[in-house]
Amino acid sequence: MSVQKKALGRGLDALLDSSNYQKSSSNNELEQKPVTGGIAEIPLHQIKANQDQPRKEFDYEKLDQLAESIKKLGIIQPITVRKISRDRYELISGERRFRAAQLLHFESIPAYVREADNVQSLEMALVENIQRQDLNPLEIALSYHHLVTDCQISVEELSAKMGKNKSTVINFLRLLKLPDHIQIGLRENKLSMGHARALINIESEQEQLLVYEDILKKNLSVRQVEDLVRKLHDKSVKKESKTSLSLPFKYEQFKTKLVKQFGKHIDIKRSSKGTGSIEFNFTSDDELDSIIEQLLKSSHQ
Repeated sequence: MSVQKKALGRGLDALLDSSNYQKSSSNNELEQKPVTGGIAEIPLHQIKANQDQPRKEFDYEKLDQLAESIKKLGIIQPITVRKISRDRYELISGERRFRAAQLLHFESIPAYVREADNVQSLEMALVENIQRQDLNPLEIALSYHHLVTDCQISVEELSAKMGKNKSTVINFLRLLKLPDHIQIGLRENKLSMGHARALINIESEQEQLLVYEDILKKNLSVRQVEDLVRKLHDKSVKKESKTSLSLPFKYEQFKTKLVKQFGKHIDIKRSSKGTGSIEFNFTSDDELDSIIEQLLKSSHQ
């Protein structure tokens, strides 16, 4: 018996013994009968990777370890694919197992064949991969972004699918607003999600990059970065207060309308040059989520 047939494993062998996957009675070899909704042994060359899968970086040492484990114990869990043509399949989940099988020069791999269109396939791949524990924050953020934009899933639906608070999903999406240099550092684990969340609250991109460099040089903790960001914000507020003027009557009226609509403390600051800001003050993530929802509703009216 070949290494590959041994590598199927006893547990998987029992799983394959179903109406959707049949064995030949003559030589006990696996007979390929790919059926949508069932498990089949599919040639590796007929499977292509999903280009939209969130994992972009692979730990090749761990991949070698997985290949060694598969060589000894077999593939315990089939990969998941969708049929895209007569003899072609696209990977939905299980890319590490797929790559390990390639390293072992397997001719085929057990796969669960699902029926899915492009959007459904992307959604399944992203959701399955996000639920893994070893994706970095940027990979998760990009996956959430794909689900919201490409799969037309709302933030509310996404948070329900992921079992996460809506504020958590929003915080991940906000990471994509950081400068590319900082996003790369996040991807390479040079800073944590906590560091990144603090940096998002800095309005100036130049100051974001300066604080990021301090994080790397001084090995700043998340608490230290949060304190630094708070000081920068206080300094900015003092500077604005010196240049702010009393609002003209029409802007005071607009401010009153905003307070009535959102039910929050709102402040409008305006300098002598006509520059300024509209501030929505909140005391919790729930209040922030409520403000965001109302703003989104207003923009679609």
